Amino acid sequence: MSSAEDARLRRPSGAHDQRRRQQDKQQEIAFFDRHAANDDYDVFAPAASARLIDAFVRLSALPAHASVVDLGCGSGVFTHLLQRAGYDCVGLDISGKLIAAGRRKHPDLPFLQGDIEHLPLADASFDGVLLSGVVHHLPDPSRCAAEVFRVLRPHGRFVAFDPNRMNPFMWLYRDPASPFYSPLGVTANERPVLAREVAATFARAGFEVSSHYLSGLTYRYVASSRARFVLPLYNLIDAAVFGLPIMERWRPFVLTAGIKRRLLPDHDP
Repeated sequence: MSSAEDARLRRPSGAHDQRRRQQDKQQEIAFFDRHAANDDYDVFAPAASARLIDAFVRLSALPAHASVVDLGCGSGVFTHLLQRAGYDCVGLDISGKLIAAGRRKHPDLPFLQGDIEHLPLADASFDGVLLSGVVHHLPDPSRCAAEVFRVLRPHGRFVAFDPNRMNPFMWLYRDPASPFYSPLGVTANERPVLAREVAATFARAGFEVSSHYLSGLTYRYVASSRARFVLPLYNLIDAAVFGLPIMERWRPFVLTAGIKRRLLPDHDP
């Protein structure tokens, strides 16, 4: 792809492109409400989910009992693991049915229904934020980044994980530009991300940002029957090939980590 073509992909213009950069909220809610009814959207094997929480602990460096909100919590898999890691947690999701499922599964945890771009949370109310695979659902994540900045205390930390567009499997299966793209099991809002673009968005919001990459996250479920057929092969190649240091930037998942910069004294919450 030429640099001019890449620029056109990354810099949409005009009214039509502006509409494409706005998330269809009702579509997201309907999609996840359906999965809540089937209780089938915990796509990672338990060991993979635990590795993601280990990465949050390492990258955030938050102490025990820090307050953490899990944005895009679904039915609470990561919220529960954050609690087990020693944090005081709240889960939030746009799907009311997933929130209801989370409350049934984890009655000792608080869950809220809400929109990540308009969080029902007070300013400077949390020490940490986990963005549980949600940035790639947002055609323009700048509003999300601003809300994460708003609800974090000074020096608060966030970690986000999302599929990496540089990974050939993620591009082939999940990018609409791919000839092998499958729309099964995703919403039309979803796109794999480029690490530099996510980092730039959160940096503009006021964070000091770093990008990291993770492989070896075993999937236990994908919606496409064709993809399920090759899923064991994908899991094998991911662990064997993309775990190599030379393949770091091509690993399937991007982890974006950030620290809220100190505000000027007259702007401190």
